[in-house]
Amino acid sequence: MHHSLWIALFFALLLAGCQSAPSQQVSANEHQPDEVEPVESANVSPNSVGGETGRSQASDAPASFETWLAEYRRHAAAQGISEATLTSALDGVRYRPRVLELDRSQPEFVRPIWQYLDTAVSQTRVGEGRARLDEHRDTALRMQERYGVPAEIVVAIWGIESNYGGNFGDFSTLEALATLAFDGRRRDFARGELLAALRIIEAGDIEPQRMIGSWAGAMGHTQFIPSSFESYAVDGDDDGRRDIWKSIPDVMASTANYLAQAGWRPGEPWGVEVSLPSGFDYAQTELNTRYASHEWAAQGVRPIAGGRLPDFDQASVIAPAGAQGPAFLVGPNYRAILRYNNATSYALAVGTLAERIAGREGIRSAWPRDEQPLSRSQVRELQQALN
Repeated sequence: MHHSLWIALFFALLLAGCQSAPSQQVSANEHQPDEVEPVESANVSPNSVGGETGRSQASDAPASFETWLAEYRRHAAAQGISEATLTSALDGVRYRPRVLELDRSQPEFVRPIWQYLDTAVSQTRVGEGRARLDEHRDTALRMQERYGVPAEIVVAIWGIESNYGGNFGDFSTLEALATLAFDGRRRDFARGELLAALRIIEAGDIEPQRMIGSWAGAMGHTQFIPSSFESYAVDGDDDGRRDIWKSIPDVMASTANYLAQAGWRPGEPWGVEVSLPSGFDYAQTELNTRYASHEWAAQGVRPIAGGRLPDFDQASVIAPAGAQGPAFLVGPNYRAILRYNNATSYALAVGTLAERIAGREGIRSAWPRDEQPLSRSQVRELQQALN
C-alpha cells in the first residue's frame, strides 16, 4: 500500500480511537468518555433500592437470576464475606434490564474529540471548578502537599467524572454489578467487582443503600470501581471510613492517591500544546514513541505559547485529530491520567480543564470541525485494512 494511504488510514483510526474505552485492569472507573454528559440514571432513590421502579423491573428478570444470585452468595461466603453482610447487601437485589441495555449499546458514529471537549471543558464547568476549588481550597492544598498532585487536576477529574458530584448516577452498585455478572458482556470482571463491593461493605466504609453510582459499577464523586476503591481509596477526614459518596476530603485524597500510585511526578506538568515543523513525520505521534524534550526540540517541536518545552525525560507527541488539529507534547503525568481512564480524549480533557480552572490558557489551535465522524463499521474496515 502506498505510504501516504497508510498515513491517512492511521490518522483516521487515531481520530476514531480517541474515544477508546478505559482499561479494565487499571482504570479507576469503567466510563466511556462520552459519559461526561449526565450519567444514565435508574430513576430510583439511593435509599429505596426496593422501590416501585425496582419492582417493575424485577418482573422482567429471568427466573434463573435468583438461582444465580443464590449460587453467587455461596461463592461470596466461601471467600470470607459474613452472613450479616450478605444479608444486608444481597437480600432484595434485583435484576436491572436497563443495565444490560446500556452495556450492549454503542452509538452508530464515533464522537469527534472536539465535540467531547466542548462539553468536558465548557465555560460552565470551568467556572464551577474554580468555585469548588475555592470552596475546598484548604482540603485541596492539603492533599496536594500530601500526594504531590496539583489541586486543579483532582478538581478537574471530579468535574469530568460526576460534574462535581452533581450526578454520579443512582444505580445501586450491587444491583448493577449483579446484573452484569449474571448476563453482561464481561461477566467474570463484574463477578470480581461485585465481590470487591461486598468487601467494601464488610469493612464498614459504606452501607449497601448508599453504595450508588453508574450502570457500570463506578461509584461516588470520582467514579471508582470497587476494586480501585479497595486499592486506592483513602480516609481523608480521619473518621475511620473511606466515603467517596459524601466526604470531599475522602474524595480528594482518594483521587490524588490514585494518580500518585499511577506514577504522577510532582512538579511536572501533564503536557503542553506545541507547534510542529513543516515536514514533521506524523507517524511519530503516538504514545509509544518517546524521546526527551531536548530531542523533540531538535526536531523543531516548540511550545505554541513560546518559551522552552517542559523538561521531560520521556515525552510523546500526540495529534488526536491528525495534521489538521492541535498537537501536544505529553509526559509521564499524562500517562498517569490515562491510568485513571485510558482514553486520549479523557486525559486531554482533564489536563485542559485543570489548566482553565487554574486560570491558565486552554487549547489555542483550531480543531478540524468540518471533518465528518466515522461510523463504527468504517472504523472496523480501516482496522482490517491495517492488519
